[in-house]
Amino acid sequence: MDWQRYTLVGGIAAVLLALIYQWNAFKEQHTPAIDQKTVVHHQSAGTETLPSSQAQSSTAGAGNDLPEGTMPEVGSSAQPELITVNTDTLSLLIDPHGGDIVKVALREFYEEIDTPDRPLILLNQTRSHTYVAKSGLVGGKGSCSAGRPVFTSDATEYALQEGKDTLTVDLKQSQNNIGFTKRYTFTRGDYLIKVSYIIDNGREKPLLAGMCGEIVRDSLEPPVDMGIGMSPFLGAALHTSEENYYKQDFEDIAKKPTTETIEGGWVAMVQHYFLSAWVPNQQERNTYTLEPIGNGLYSMGFTSPQLRVEPGQQGSVEASFYVGPKDVYRLEEISPYLDLTVDYGWLWWLAKPMFRVLHWIHEHLVANWGWAIILLTVFIKALLYPLSAAGLKSMARMRKFAPQMKKLQEQYKDNRQKLAEETMKLYRREKINPVGGCLPILLQMPVFIGLYWMLMETVELRHAPWILWIHDLSVKDPYFILPVIMGATMWLMQKLQPQPTDPTQAKIMQLMPIMMTFFFLWFPAGLVLYWIANNLISIAQTWFINKQVEAASK
Repeated sequence: MDWQRYTLVGGIAAVLLALIYQWNAFKEQHTPAIDQKTVVHHQSAGTETLPSSQAQSSTAGAGNDLPEGTMPEVGSSAQPELITVNTDTLSLLIDPHGGDIVKVALREFYEEIDTPDRPLILLNQTRSHTYVAKSGLVGGKGSCSAGRPVFTSDATEYALQEGKDTLTVDLKQSQNNIGFTKRYTFTRGDYLIKVSYIIDNGREKPLLAGMCGEIVRDSLEPPVDMGIGMSPFLGAALHTSEENYYKQDFEDIAKKPTTETIEGGWVAMVQHYFLSAWVPNQQERNTYTLEPIGNGLYSMGFTSPQLRVEPGQQGSVEASFYVGPKDVYRLEEISPYLDLTVDYGWLWWLAKPMFRVLHWIHEHLVANWGWAIILLTVFIKALLYPLSAAGLKSMARMRKFAPQMKKLQEQYKDNRQKLAEETMKLYRREKINPVGGCLPILLQMPVFIGLYWMLMETVELRHAPWILWIHDLSVKDPYFILPVIMGATMWLMQKLQPQPTDPTQAKIMQLMPIMMTFFFLWFPAGLVLYWIANNLISIAQTWFINKQVEAASK
C-alpha cells in the first residue's frame, strides 16, 4: 500500500514537473538565436530563361532593387500606394512593389477578447517586425527576393460584394514585349488565396519561367497569454519525402538550412492557433527551402518547375496561399498532411480522436465548447470505466481493511520483514491487489496529457465562452474559481479513498489538493473544467463502488 501511493504521487509529480520544464523551455526560447549571415542568390545568365523583372533586377526599373534580406517599410513615401482588399474573412494590404502581401488581418478573430473592433493581425510589415508573403517568377536558379517589379492595378481598394462568392484582383506589369498579370483570387468564407501568374510572350524567343513563393519572417514571438507548461511551437514546417510533418524553429534553420524536392508538398510558418502556408501545384515536383536570408530574417519558400511559353503564346502558373486559423478539417482538404501543423505532440494518436469527438459533440449536441468538454469527459470516463472500476474496487477493499493494516504496522513496527510478510498474507486472504488501485490511474495519465495538448491547440476554444464569468476557455480563469473548485473536488475524492497509515505519507496526500490547485491556477479554463468534471465523475464512481464492496462484504 505504501509503495502504491508513492508511485501514484510520483506519477502526478512527474507530469507536473514535465509541464514546468516545458514552460521554462518556452521562456528560454522567447528570443531565438539569429544567424546574421546573408545568403546571396545567383541568377541564370541565359535570356531564354529570364522570365520577367522578378528575376532580372536590371530591367525592373531604377530604385526598385532592395538588398536581399530586407523589406520596404509599409506605408513609406518611397513606395506606391498600397492596395487594400477586404473579404468577409480577410483584410489585407498588397504592395505594388513586387505584388506581395504585406499585411493580413483575420476579421473573424480578435486581438483581445474585449476588443472586437480590432481584428487579429497575422502578417505585417513594420519597423520592428517582418512577416510577409512574397511570390514571383524565376528563371534558372533565381530568387523570389531578387529584382522586385512594380505592378499597376485598376484600383487601390477592392471588396467582396454581397451576393458574390469570389473576388479577383489583377496586378499588371510589362517589359521587353512580355506582359505579366499577377492575379489574386479570394473566396467567400475561406482563408485560401489563389495566386496566379498569366504570361503573354510577345518576344521572338520561348520563355522559361517557374513560380516561387516565400514566407519571410523574423523570429519575434507573438503575444501568448497561456498558462504554466504551455510551450507552443513557433517556426517553419514542411512535408518531406521522409517525414509527413518536419518542423524547424528559427534557431534550427540558422544552424541547418533545409532543401527538399518532392511531388506536391507545402511549406508553412506555424504559430499558436494560426499559420500561413504556400501550397503549389500538387501534381508537380516542387523544391522547398528553409533558410536564413540575413538581417534577422528567415525564408520559408518553394520553387515550381519551369513553364515554357512559346513566342506569341500565353501561359499560366499558380499556387495557393493559406493564411488563417489551424482549422483541422479545412487543412485536410487543402493538402495531404497540412493538418499536422495542428501539433498535438507525441500523443497525437490520442489527441486527434478526442478532438474529433469533441468537435462532433459541439456540432451535433451542444453549441457550447464548455459543455462539449464536459460531455467529452463523460464519454472518456465511460470508455475507461472497466479499467477504473478494477482500481476503485481494489482501493475500496484496502479502505475496508485499513484498520487491520494499521494494527499490523503497530504490532510489527520494529520488524519490517515480518510486517511485509503479514501484509502479503492479508492481501492473499482478502484477495486484495495492491497494484490494482495504482496502475489504472497511472494508465489514465496519457489521456490527460493528450487532452492537455488537444485543448491547447484547438483554435475553436480561443475566446470561446462557457458560462457566467468564463468568457475564454483558452486562458486561465480570471478569478481562479475553477482551480479552487478543482482542489475541493480532489480533497473530497481523497476522503473516499483509503487513508495512508504512515503519518508522513498522510501529510503528503493532504498537501496534494493544495499543490494541484496552485499549479492549476494558470492552466486554461477548458483544461481545469475537464479535470473538475473528471473528479466529480470519479467521486460518483468511487461512492458507487464503495457501496458495492460494503454490500458484498455484508
